[in-house]
Amino acid sequence: MMIGLWHRHVWEVTPAEAWRIQERLRRHVVLCDRIGEMRLVAGVDASYDEARRRARAAVAVLQFPAITLCERVAVERALTFPYVPGLLSFRELPAVLDALQQLQHTPDLILCDGQGIAHPRRMGLATHLGVLTNLPTIGVAKSRLMGEHGVVPQRKGGWTPLLDQGEVIGAVLRTRGRVKPVFVSQGHRVSLAAALGLVMRCVTRYRLPEPIRRAHSAAAAEQV
Repeated sequence: MMIGLWHRHVWEVTPAEAWRIQERLRRHVVLCDRIGEMRLVAGVDASYDEARRRARAAVAVLQFPAITLCERVAVERALTFPYVPGLLSFRELPAVLDALQQLQHTPDLILCDGQGIAHPRRMGLATHLGVLTNLPTIGVAKSRLMGEHGVVPQRKGGWTPLLDQGEVIGAVLRTRGRVKPVFVSQGHRVSLAAALGLVMRCVTRYRLPEPIRRAHSAAAAEQV
């Protein structure tokens, strides 16, 4: 099943050109809820072999709200962009898009192992992917790229805002009690309140929401 691209751009660009692409795409970001009926939720992740200049991306699609696996796809392709902080989507998304095009089911929501608008140009991987595909996306990162936050409550579901000079760019969320939190930020077509609720509904007994955890295991299943 082909997933359409609403916006296209070339991928083999310089870092300066990539920054300009991010600035152009950010005008299309939607930060309110335009989700629709939720039946399938996907997780995406990627891994690299720098020596061989290869990337492996995986997409796992789960039924919602049952959170049971429906489909999983992994692909490899050559790396064409260097490691540049703030531009990781230019390394990961070509392989992720390849994997999405191989799906038999189109997800209603995508959870990304990475940032959404919690990014210097408000164009992290989840936002970039959401704008390109026009699918609702949420960034769920294991570490902070930017922003400041207060103390995160220790209880499961506790969270505190992630701020950049007073602007709320995400939330630091405790998916399990007394376990290291994750950094949730809006990608595209999802409000922060909805993003927090949806991430928690995708959490089972692990720190990472199940769609991302399944994609992570598939991305790391073989050495690329």
